Amino acid sequence: MPHLPPASHFPHPRTRQRIGLFGGSFNPPHSGHLHVADTAMRRLGLDWVWWIPARGNPLKAPPSEFGARLSAVQVLLNRHPRMRVSDVEQRTGLTYTVDLVRLLKRKCPNAHFVWLMGADSLAGFHRWRNWQALAEEIPIVAVARPGEGPAARFSPFARRFAAARLPERFAARLPDRDLPAWTYLKAPLNSMSSTRLRRQSQKR
Repeated sequence: MPHLPPASHFPHPRTRQRIGLFGGSFNPPHSGHLHVADTAMRRLGLDWVWWIPARGNPLKAPPSEFGARLSAVQVLLNRHPRMRVSDVEQRTGLTYTVDLVRLLKRKCPNAHFVWLMGADSLAGFHRWRNWQALAEEIPIVAVARPGEGPAARFSPFARRFAAARLPERFAARLPDRDLPAWTYLKAPLNSMSSTRLRRQSQKR
C-alpha cells in the first residue's frame, strides 16, 4: 500500500516516489487544471500530484480567500486516489516557488519532484522570482493549453533552456533527469479557465 500523504503534511522523509507539484492560484480551480494534472500524471508515471494553492500571486490580482480555494480544490479532486491538495505554502508562509521547492527537497531529499504547469504559465515563467534558479532545482513539465502553444514553446524560458528540453516521447524519464530538464506535452485541449469562470460568476 503506497504512503498516503495527508493534505497538511510533507511526504515521508525517506520517500523515493515521483511527486508532481502543481502550484497556482486556483481562483477557482476547474477542469482545465485537472486536465493538466492528469495528463502529467499519466505521461510521466507520477505516484502523486500535490496541488498547492498559492497564498498570493505577485503577478496577478489578489485571489479569493485561501480557505475557500483550498476547499474548492478538494471538491474538484473528489477523492482522486492519487491527487491531494496541500496547504504547505500557507503554513510555511512562503510566497515564491523557488523557496517552496527548496524546502520540500530538504524535507524529502530522495523524492523525485516535478513542477507541473499549463503552457499559459510557461509563457510567463520568466517573470517568476529567480526563474532560472528554479529551473536548476526541479524538472518542469508544461501541458498544452488553448492558444498558448507558440507563446510557451518560444518563450524566454524555452529559449534559455532549449538544450535541456526532453523530447515528448521520452517524458516518462523526466523525473530522473539531471537538471535543468523540462518537457512540453501536447494533449487534447480543455478551454476552461479561471478567468472565464470568474466572469460567468459576476454576470449572475
